[in-house]
Amino acid sequence: MRAAIIHGPFDIRVADVPEPTLTRGDEAIVRVTHSCVCGSDLWSYRGVSDAISGSRIGHESIGIVERIGPEVRGVAVGDLVVLPFFASDGRCPECRAGFPTACRNGTFWGTNGYDGGQGEKVRVPFADVNCFVVPQDGLTDSMTTALLPLADVLCTGHHAAVCARVGQGSTVAVVGDGAVGLCAVAASRRLGAARIILVSTHEDRAALGRRFGATDVVATRGDAAAEEIAALTGDLGADSVLECVGTDDAFSLALRAVRRGGDIGVVGVPHGIADLRVGRLFRTGVGVKGGVAPAGIYIRELMPDVLAGTLDVSAIFDLTVSLDDLATGYRAMHERTAIKALVRT
Repeated sequence: MRAAIIHGPFDIRVADVPEPTLTRGDEAIVRVTHSCVCGSDLWSYRGVSDAISGSRIGHESIGIVERIGPEVRGVAVGDLVVLPFFASDGRCPECRAGFPTACRNGTFWGTNGYDGGQGEKVRVPFADVNCFVVPQDGLTDSMTTALLPLADVLCTGHHAAVCARVGQGSTVAVVGDGAVGLCAVAASRRLGAARIILVSTHEDRAALGRRFGATDVVATRGDAAAEEIAALTGDLGADSVLECVGTDDAFSLALRAVRRGGDIGVVGVPHGIADLRVGRLFRTGVGVKGGVAPAGIYIRELMPDVLAGTLDVSAIFDLTVSLDDLATGYRAMHERTAIKALVRT
């Protein structure tokens, strides 16, 4: 089969690799129909995060179950399934506590001998836990594409909103206009936010943010953005700030944009954030929570709304490439000429 392999910074190649085979009774083999490039993949692509040369890459995919092990009970051959970006066992203490991304026996795709999501097939561990079956009656290709963000970015944007306690009537500021930030806008609207301020200096992304529910756009950065958010909120600040970038500048803006007693949801993969500024948080009563989103919990909650068409963020896929042309998708996202590249296998 064909699969994506990272060889070093700016070096993504698609090559022939061995077909996956079942090694345990609880596994499944899934033929990938839709995958995509994630903003977090770019950290490895750019050389900011270490990646082992020759390793698989990709962690967002949907596909058809081709084979199952003898211990699999809740998944059948022919099922269409969404695969969360982190595979958990569903039975360790952390999984039972409702946080599967802290699973003691879990794995990211492309590690521990498992296939990456950007390939023709993947071997899925703990298939009953990690294969989320999609009802196929009346399902169209566009609806399938709308389900793909559940594998990661939609759940991650939702996690930011949940961690920042977005609710009915909230005023929300979203820092980051990538796929996660745009999904955070949509998630905030779903949770009942009355006002959603998107920080975006790109007109096309800002327009998409408005389509997803942003009521205001701040087209500046740093101090200027913080001052504009203050002005928009009557010098109070936002109840909830969703930090969807992971840089020190983004986190600093989140601290300045949140009101006293408000909350910050942090889901941007952190790179170069100096510290948590505990003294400032203590003085202002600001809460900070976030981290790796438990997609395995959120998929079941969000999937009905996606299928109903009330939570459709598929417009984040503004570039479609074939698997063999995957490098084009990476390059476009790196150069910010695309928000998110959809990969058809």
